[in-house]
Amino acid sequence: MTDSETVVAQVDARIAELSGNLDMLRGRIDAACLAAGREPGSVRLLPVTKFFPAADVAILYGLGCREFGESREQEATAKVAELDERQDIRWHMIGRLQRNKARVVARWAHTVHSVDSERLATALDKGALAALDAGERAEPVRVLLQVSLDEDPERGGVARDDLDRLADQVAAAEGLQLGGLMAIPPLDADPDSAFARLATLHTLLLARHPGATELSAGMSGDLESAIEHGSTVVRVGTALMGTRPITSG
Repeated sequence: MTDSETVVAQVDARIAELSGNLDMLRGRIDAACLAAGREPGSVRLLPVTKFFPAADVAILYGLGCREFGESREQEATAKVAELDERQDIRWHMIGRLQRNKARVVARWAHTVHSVDSERLATALDKGALAALDAGERAEPVRVLLQVSLDEDPERGGVARDDLDRLADQVAAAEGLQLGGLMAIPPLDADPDSAFARLATLHTLLLARHPGATELSAGMSGDLESAIEHGSTVVRVGTALMGTRPITSG
């Protein structure tokens, strides 16, 4: 087999792997929706493509995916540039975001899932306004507030007592749109209990901000529980992409 034939075979194998994983996940999501008494198709799959090359994003794009989650600014910015011709992609920043990276992320992120402080919201708003003024984006950055379910500052998330104030700030920001909530269950916690608490917080948020309908919750191992408790988008990496990370800047 020639080198070019080997490359083609490797690409074909990766397409088959991702296609099979994608079908499996869509089946899991639909089954979880039915079990929760929800309509199949009411929960979106967000492929988490961090640590994997832009070539994998291109494969998933060819399989019908249009939204992708990244967690590291430098890696994500490079992928956005490499796949720039696919202008209908919606890039999601799902990892913790440093304020000094907010301006760059505001150029390409459709949604940021990890806003958890007033200072970060201010920085992202300024970045979004600059990007709007420069013609680098056409609409405000959609923001999900990452709420802490364990009060551990190392894992990110706004404290419950500070959530309303942060939500009001984001809702009033010209460069931002308040989309809803995101959370990660505490380590070694019961997912059902954690997602039930998150659902309660989301209900309270919706009373103040009816448009904040997104609930980003659930990953490879707990998406069924998240869907039972109202998740509208599940962030899946390992179950879709596998465990083959790459070295990336």
